[in-house]
Amino acid sequence: MTGFVDIYTLIFLVLAVVIFFKLRSVLGQRTGSERRPFDPFSRRTAANDTDAKGTDAKGADANGGKVVSLPRRDDAAIAATPAPITVADERIAAIAPPDSPLAAGLVAIMAADRTFDPKQFIDGARTAYEMIVSAFARGDRKALKPLLGREVFDGFAAAISEREQRGETVEFNFVGIDKAEITEATQKGGTAQITARFVSKIVSATRNKAGEVVDGDPVHVADVTDIWTFARDVNSRDPNWTLVATETVE
Repeated sequence: MTGFVDIYTLIFLVLAVVIFFKLRSVLGQRTGSERRPFDPFSRRTAANDTDAKGTDAKGADANGGKVVSLPRRDDAAIAATPAPITVADERIAAIAPPDSPLAAGLVAIMAADRTFDPKQFIDGARTAYEMIVSAFARGDRKALKPLLGREVFDGFAAAISEREQRGETVEFNFVGIDKAEITEATQKGGTAQITARFVSKIVSATRNKAGEVVDGDPVHVADVTDIWTFARDVNSRDPNWTLVATETVE
């Protein structure tokens, strides 16, 4: 019986040795430099830490090779690429005939400044017109300065100073704008220029020191036509236009 048991014991020992070496060849040995188990909650701060895919924090793989990141397709940027501006654009067609110099000028401005919209410009110009004529009547240089180009401001300021020196005052009432339209548009280098025609109604009278009316009429509503030119540097972050030239049609 003892011999029978010894034979089986020997067989089990042989099988155990075979299994041990088999597992060793498959799993390998620990050398102390094995990669630590990946922990998604751990913070990786070491420059030579490797991620779960074998890529270190500097962009090299575990074998020391370089990992080159290809540029990704920016679908949002491609989708946002604006279409070319043409005279057929409905914003231009609503203002100018397609074969007119005005239409060509608006195309050039809109191509240089994608934020420009002719209708919005007219709305803003109407507001600026009322602000400027009202501030001039009050003699408010501070309100005028950010709205005017240097030469126009100097002219307005000089007129206000002369009025003050004579001791004159202005009674002014802005009734409203009957019509405002763009008549010319040009793009010269980085500067856009737009000329607009305003037809407005105002009540204005200038009185001297004695209170006598020396110009205008304090009760009569007058029709006034002004042709103003506005300019803006399209490369500037400042979206405001300034008045650079004025003309009054008698």
